[in-house]
Amino acid sequence: MIESIKSIQLDIMLIISGLCLATAVFMTFSKTLDKERKVFLVLSNIFAVLLLVFDRYAYIYRGDISETGFWMVRISNFVVFIMTLMIDWSFNHYVIDIIMDETDVKKVPFRLKMIDYLITIGIVLVIISQFTGLYYTFDETNHYQRAPGFLIGAIIPVIVLLTQLTVAVQYRKRIGSGVLISLILFTTLPIVATLIQLKFYGLSLINISTSLMTSLLYLFVLNDMNQTVERARNIEVTFLKQERERISRLFAQTAEALASAIDAKDKYTKGHSSRVAEYSRKIAEMAGKEPQECEEIYYAALLHDVGKIGVPRSILNKAGKLSDEEFQAIKEHPSVGEQILSSISESPYLSLGAKSHHERYDGHGYPEGLKGDDIPEYARIIAVADAYDAMTSNRSYRDTIPQQLVREEFVKGLGTQFDPKFGEIMLHLIDVDTEYQMKEKEDVKELAGKNKLSCEEYRSSVSEGIIITNEITRIELVNTPDRNYSSESSLPSIVLFDSLDARIHDKEKDIERLLYFEYGEIRFDGNIVRKGARKMQINVEKNGSDESSKKNTKYTVEAVKVKDHVLIRIISESETYEITVALPDSTRWVYIGLTGEHCEISDVSISREEESVPDNYIKRIAEEISYIAVPQGDCPNIQADGFRTATTDGILLEDKLTVTFHTMSLPTARLVWHCPYFIIFYSGNGKVNGPDFREYGLIRLDGENWASDDYATNKTIVNKTTEFINWDTWKENNKAGFDVSASFERSGNNVTLVTKNKGIEITNITKIADKPEKIYIALTGDQSALTNIRIKK
Repeated sequence: MIESIKSIQLDIMLIISGLCLATAVFMTFSKTLDKERKVFLVLSNIFAVLLLVFDRYAYIYRGDISETGFWMVRISNFVVFIMTLMIDWSFNHYVIDIIMDETDVKKVPFRLKMIDYLITIGIVLVIISQFTGLYYTFDETNHYQRAPGFLIGAIIPVIVLLTQLTVAVQYRKRIGSGVLISLILFTTLPIVATLIQLKFYGLSLINISTSLMTSLLYLFVLNDMNQTVERARNIEVTFLKQERERISRLFAQTAEALASAIDAKDKYTKGHSSRVAEYSRKIAEMAGKEPQECEEIYYAALLHDVGKIGVPRSILNKAGKLSDEEFQAIKEHPSVGEQILSSISESPYLSLGAKSHHERYDGHGYPEGLKGDDIPEYARIIAVADAYDAMTSNRSYRDTIPQQLVREEFVKGLGTQFDPKFGEIMLHLIDVDTEYQMKEKEDVKELAGKNKLSCEEYRSSVSEGIIITNEITRIELVNTPDRNYSSESSLPSIVLFDSLDARIHDKEKDIERLLYFEYGEIRFDGNIVRKGARKMQINVEKNGSDESSKKNTKYTVEAVKVKDHVLIRIISESETYEITVALPDSTRWVYIGLTGEHCEISDVSISREEESVPDNYIKRIAEEISYIAVPQGDCPNIQADGFRTATTDGILLEDKLTVTFHTMSLPTARLVWHCPYFIIFYSGNGKVNGPDFREYGLIRLDGENWASDDYATNKTIVNKTTEFINWDTWKENNKAGFDVSASFERSGNNVTLVTKNKGIEITNITKIADKPEKIYIALTGDQSALTNIRIKK
């Protein structure tokens, strides 16, 4: 192997010398390297070129006894020894530059200074050797012969390299990994080559390895520079990202502060801007807008009323009817808002929302009377959210409007006041908000905005209704009796009721308008009063502690509803009262109103468990009221007590399908949309909300529909025949019950539904965007009983 290397080492020298020369040229014209560092790297490669060229000549002319051969051998060997030391010198200054630039060292390390002195001594010894034969001599055939002092010439470069290696190791944690590797390789490989060359005469491993590493230094430097640039880029990107987030936070905080300042001018619109912003974002998301658009709509809605800054506070807070002049001043706020926000040129959408949110879809709005799609889309979304919050917030002249009545107003306003697309999305949000959470919240919702509830005469003060569901609701409170009355007569009470606005009413007009219904009353001493409930039953358990002498009594109330039964537990240290209430039916809602007599209720907190209780959680005290206790058809009957609370399993639609059933709205149904619904969907197991569930359409028997823009589009054609009289008659027909027939036909990814019921003809075409393996039909509804369901394929 050694002989093979010897035979090709001249070619290797030529290749590596060319590589070093090319490297020197590239580095000379490079503008990315540090100037001083570049100088020493270029010099190292030039010295390496000279080293290999003259080492090659030394081999070529050895044994040549001509005069040319005589001088070339001697000059070449002299240059080889000198260039070896010069490479070490330039590399030493390259190391000095690295240490001084990349570490916190202020002075050149002493060892690196000593290397310069050692190299100078080495050069002097090489010169002396030319006259004394200290390192080498030549025989009569002009062949190179090692002299006794050869080891001195070999040991000096080794000492230099070892010293540089110790410096690299010392500062390894403060210099780049790529540079460190290059320093270690440059210092160790020539040392290994030296040890090998001492054993195998005739090889130039030292010179080849030194020159090769000199050339490769540039690659290590480039790699280190790339890593440095990458780190700098990452730092810059991180900084820009953090700066962008900081600016975004600053913008958000500024917008929120400005919105709060606007709302503060009108005591009846506290939180209005933030609620409108949240509703607008929900509408935009359901309309399939991109996240960036949803964010823009949010901030446009947040600042939509900024123009009210220019409206006098006396007008904004006026309790009575506005005069024509005052109303005109109110109507100026969109234009004022547009003027204020138009100066924010980076966010032009802000001024569009402020200017046009009072435009109407039919063109009868203000300030410009724009119509239809001429109204900016952001403003059309904000108009829907703004109107919804206005109806679901308290005003000086009225309380929050019940959710059902709000929905009816939106149905009336589709295509006139509101863009039908965004109005229908709001209708869907209302439908799924079964607990009416989308409304203005009181500061302390447990006590209707008060920090405590002071009760003098019985029911003189009553809290806002606390809804009871099939998840256990837990109410913690402290009762303080009036010191002028005995503790037995100074107790809290619970009123169980239902109403459209979740409030207790005693005026006949409100009772009728808001469908107020009271189930009964429960005192915290165990006395109960049954009113509209079918039955109330109480069990008492003693806990062993007498609280009669205590000034303050802590109570825990647990309440849960399962179908047509409610269970109330009132727990104190002395007793636990367990009251079971049988409701008139399972369709009604139940609220708890806290009240009392000659007491103060404070420290109220409300929590709700996440898991629903099982159907058998409450022991029945009365028979279940069911409107579907009749023979079933091809699939079980269903009773939807609320919005989609019961659903049939999916019916596979392969080609054509006809579904017939009998429908009857429940006794509590009062609205047009309390009727059956058809669901067109896909899921892995053929059940609604099953694995990989995708809903393509929700079509109601009154002609309204809902579809997810992500999966499908629906086109509904509704015709009223001569059989149709009005919607009140249609609702009465639904109360009485009638038979329904609906046909479905699938053509590829299109599903056509056709049905006619009491004068309403519906044709709905569902175009499905994806390609589901199967398409299913299911029946559901709201406050409806569906029986005798038959399927014909």
